[in-house]
Amino acid sequence: YDSAIELVKAQLNIFDNEFSMRFQRNPIHNIESRIKTPQSIVGKLQRKEMPVTPESARNNLTDIAGVRVICCYIDYAIADLLTDHSAFQLRKIKDYIKHPKPNGYRSFHMILDVPVYMSNGKEIAPVEIQIRTIAMDFWASLEHQLRYKSTGDSKIAESLTGELKDCSETIADIDQKMQDMFKKINLL
Repeated sequence: YDSAIELVKAQLNIFDNEFSMRFQRNPIHNIESRIKTPQSIVGKLQRKEMPVTPESARNNLTDIAGVRVICCYIDYAIADLLTDHSAFQLRKIKDYIKHPKPNGYRSFHMILDVPVYMSNGKEIAPVEIQIRTIAMDFWASLEHQLRYKSTGDSKIAESLTGELKDCSETIADIDQKMQDMFKKINLL
């Protein structure tokens, strides 16, 4: 999984460098990655009522390896380039930018099957890629912190839910305005 993450990150850096040279713009602000902890894997398998074994994790979880691509603007070109990459196979897409979750969460998710060539042959590792703007990332990080900090007090959690949804709408409007300004600047 770590090698699959490194392959995806290397390709993203190649795209970012190319965009910088050819178009004088860097679509990628930051790239983060993580491997799900063993405790998190066990918890997810248990919630799904699946056997808690390495084989079950490999066969049933597609988010053990994760890469988050944080962009200045909404940029589906990165997803398109990854999908068109001959080595990667697209498994699944969930567009929470066009279709936000009820709580206001926005991000573009895709699962890619990434071939990793080991000394004893090729292994395929699914990698979950999340593409979002800086503002979407800020909102998701804050929502995650508040949700876990307020889980003991349901009244706080309920009041924050509405406020967080409102913030998500405001952020979406700002992202769109920034995107429109970026397009106008490029036309000049």
